[in-house]
Amino acid sequence: MKILVPVKRVVDYNVKVRVKSDGTGVDIANVKMSMNPFDEIAVEEAMRLKEAGKATEVIVVSCGVVQCQETLRTAMAIGADRGVLVETDVELQPLAVAKLIKALADKEQPQLIILGKQAIDDDCNQTGQMLAALLGWPQATFASKVVVDGDKVAVTREVDGGLETLSLTLPAIVTTDLRLNEPRYVTLPNIMKAKKKTLEIIKPADLGVDVAPRLKTLKVSEPPKRSAGIKVPDVATLVSKLKNEAKVIQ
Repeated sequence: MKILVPVKRVVDYNVKVRVKSDGTGVDIANVKMSMNPFDEIAVEEAMRLKEAGKATEVIVVSCGVVQCQETLRTAMAIGADRGVLVETDVELQPLAVAKLIKALADKEQPQLIILGKQAIDDDCNQTGQMLAALLGWPQATFASKVVVDGDKVAVTREVDGGLETLSLTLPAIVTTDLRLNEPRYVTLPNIMKAKKKTLEIIKPADLGVDVAPRLKTLKVSEPPKRSAGIKVPDVATLVSKLKNEAKVIQ
């Protein structure tokens, strides 16, 4: 079984993002970038399936600027066999990414595509669902457990009422949630080995995909600053303020 894992280069989750002064977006100049945490979980799950003998090859793919090669090398240091970069300077939106991955899936013919449920930069949570629609494959989102058995994959997902388990027939799409696994620490020897692994670079035009943006960002602004809290001497004062000032109780 061949597994395809899309990974995205995003601002590191430890970095406090700053909005550009003109409100056109987030300032990423001289900011630490890393692999999207949900995609890191997806790579780890693919590697666990390979180590369990369920998969024969893990391919990672990233779409974006040339620096995405670093993200792919990180994924290959985790254990992925090879990488593919769809290089473009165009701002990629979820539909464009889904079309690019669909074209790659048609070329590579994977039996399973595992990707993060969302990226921490735009929080769209759309690419996996759009990809499943374009391919016509079954999908299971927000996976907290994945079990492959023959041509079936059982996916446990967390829903409001508890846990839901779905059985999908391969080929299928799975998007990962936080509790699926804990990604391994990347060792220096594996980082060195990753430098020798194959990394193919192609353009969207090579896949016949138009990646022109279809959505326009009107404005990006920081959330309003929270006002400082106050201390109250007793419960009666608290209730009074909640009722008369905050007006959150009757």
